Amino acid sequence: MTKNYITAAGGEKLKIELKKLLIQDRPELVKVISWAASNGDRSENGDYIYGKRRLREIDRRIRFLTQRLEAAEVVDPSQQDHSKVLFGASVVVVDEGGHERRLRIVGEDEIDLQQGWISWKSPMARALLSAQVGDVVQAHTPKGRQEFEVIKISYER
Repeated sequence: MTKNYITAAGGEKLKIELKKLLIQDRPELVKVISWAASNGDRSENGDYIYGKRRLREIDRRIRFLTQRLEAAEVVDPSQQDHSKVLFGASVVVVDEGGHERRLRIVGEDEIDLQQGWISWKSPMARALLSAQVGDVVQAHTPKGRQEFEVIKISYER
């Protein structure tokens, strides 16, 4: 299994979701399934059939989260070398057209494109890793190969 780099906040978010599934969602669903099973014929019992399907989905998610957390390696962005782009960095880049973009390099489980949070495995992040302010990097984008200049690097706790 490969490493799952993640920020402390991202790891905590996964732990909260796992805890909610284990302590709240799954036990409540098991009660509903038990009640539905006690009603007799299960072949046409919608509550039972849907409940079992939902229970399989929850169990699948629990297994996934458990594996991701076991492989997680929490990286504290504040401990990184602030002179270059590394995991956890917030980077402001300018493309060839002069448009600024703010990106944050995070773990695969933390991706949020609306906020500009990209995976450290993405082509854009790979192009940016180890770059310093003033460097021009080339990245494969949906528009093809583009150049970006790094104009600011910061690390948030």
